[in-house]
Amino acid sequence: MSHTKLFIPGPVEVRPEILQAQTAPMIGHRSSDCDALIARVEEKLKQVFMTQHRVYILASSGSGLQEAAMRNGVREGRRVANFVNGAFSLRWHEVAAGCGKQAVRCDLPWGQPVRPADVDAALAGGVWDAITVVHNETSTGATSPVDEIAALLRQKYPDTLLFVDAVSSIAGDWIPTDAWGLDICLCSSQKALAMPPGLAFAAVSDRVLARAQEVTGRGWYFDFLELERYLVKSTTPATPAISLLRAADRQLSDILAEGMPARVARHRRLAEMTQQWALQHGFGLFAAEGHRSQTVTCIENIPGLDYASLSKFLKARGLAISNGYGALKGKTWRIAHMGDVSEKEMQELLDALSEFVKS
Repeated sequence: MSHTKLFIPGPVEVRPEILQAQTAPMIGHRSSDCDALIARVEEKLKQVFMTQHRVYILASSGSGLQEAAMRNGVREGRRVANFVNGAFSLRWHEVAAGCGKQAVRCDLPWGQPVRPADVDAALAGGVWDAITVVHNETSTGATSPVDEIAALLRQKYPDTLLFVDAVSSIAGDWIPTDAWGLDICLCSSQKALAMPPGLAFAAVSDRVLARAQEVTGRGWYFDFLELERYLVKSTTPATPAISLLRAADRQLSDILAEGMPARVARHRRLAEMTQQWALQHGFGLFAAEGHRSQTVTCIENIPGLDYASLSKFLKARGLAISNGYGALKGKTWRIAHMGDVSEKEMQELLDALSEFVKS
């Protein structure tokens, strides 16, 4: 079967051996074999997230864990500040409002990071249960300094929890969850982790579990206290996605064998290759300088080339990138360089793009 190699910001390419891992015989979800599988996956995830705390594993998208954060971390009648600088940080706000929370939308220009000064200005003089930030905004290619934001909260707003969407940056950028003091750091399986879609992971601090005990209406599927009760026994309240867990088990071993420093460095090189190509060929970079993503580059279509023609050209060569997101369609393109992509594969894509530009 013909295959189009994906350079889109998720789902990304998944290596054949990871796909093959899903085909192992089924096991019972209350069996010792399944408990051992969950225990292995969680222990490896803790190394990727760089945390000594728990990492919850759910059959869900990353958006599901955004809802979990709202249901467990924001008390009735308390406020949550949602910092919106792109489409997926807007998702945080929509989820918070959908959960009936007192969600305050704090808008910033798309393509710009969320800076500590922005957070300080929004929170000053108020009482807040939590704030939400997207570390790596997939729609714009902008990365926010969540380590600096976390430091600000510890200094000036110590009772305010920090919830971070790292959906498109975990395993592609350096995010030491514990060292930075992130209360919730969540991601999904189909981006820089280079696994099949369908799983979501969240590193969750003890502070969040303490808060959850004060929250009513946590629901059931996303109740962290219920998840914790089962996780200490290396199991889950509901039936887990066993085949996806097998793929995760294999892929996480390969990620750790590559080593997080080496993996992050490879993503940095791929980002530099892509960004240099764009500037050398008369395009712009949408994200602010100094805050450009290591996993996805949002290219400003300054020459005004037709994306439909480009997409058709690439598809004929077995390649795919993404159009801009929402209002940025046609005005920008997005090229993902995340997961297990090699520099050779990246160069093949860039050579094809060069051929299209010249034509």
